[in-house]
Amino acid sequence: MNYHKKMEDIIEENKKNNIVPTILLHSCCAPCSSHVIDVLSKHFNITILYYNPNIEPYEEYLKRKEEEIRFIKEYNNTNRLDIIDCDYDNEKYHELVKGLEDCKEGGNRCFKCYRMRLEYTAIKAKELNYDYFGTTLTVSPYKNSQKLNEIGEELENKYNIKYLYSDFKKNNGYKHSIEMSKEYNLYRQNYCGCIYSQRKNEKEEQ
Repeated sequence: MNYHKKMEDIIEENKKNNIVPTILLHSCCAPCSSHVIDVLSKHFNITILYYNPNIEPYEEYLKRKEEEIRFIKEYNNTNRLDIIDCDYDNEKYHELVKGLEDCKEGGNRCFKCYRMRLEYTAIKAKELNYDYFGTTLTVSPYKNSQKLNEIGEELENKYNIKYLYSDFKKNNGYKHSIEMSKEYNLYRQNYCGCIYSQRKNEKEEQ
């Protein structure tokens, strides 16, 4: 499935009908969101949902959140762009991945984390009457875009709220996010967010 093409088709259909829909867009951090917002802001009224209970330590979570807020304030958007801040929910994350602590990075533990954040976004989008929900996670070459889109499609059907399919790494999306991070002087972390990815990164650096 070409998820990037599927997203472009959705955008073109809305343009043809002179519609600028609303989207509740889950974001993990400012660097990843930069390219995604740059792509979508011309076609959507965007609300960023900062829901990332996997990020540790708490100081790191706050640092990434503050950078997200700063980027949104500084970015010269075409349509509406704002943010919803959420509860940390870190204990809920650890309960969710219990027994998968030693799982390989990019495996079942990560899939559960994808689902947790996407499902929260879908529920909130439905509750607040957004037209779409989506995520910035597909911009990263370290995230499984196929799995993310499969989860998104499942949640679309479960909650009857449209999911914006995506593969934002296409057309040098990840490279563009790095360039935008330099332009806006954004803090770029060196690990995904959870303590398990942090430990893996520290081992590799030794």
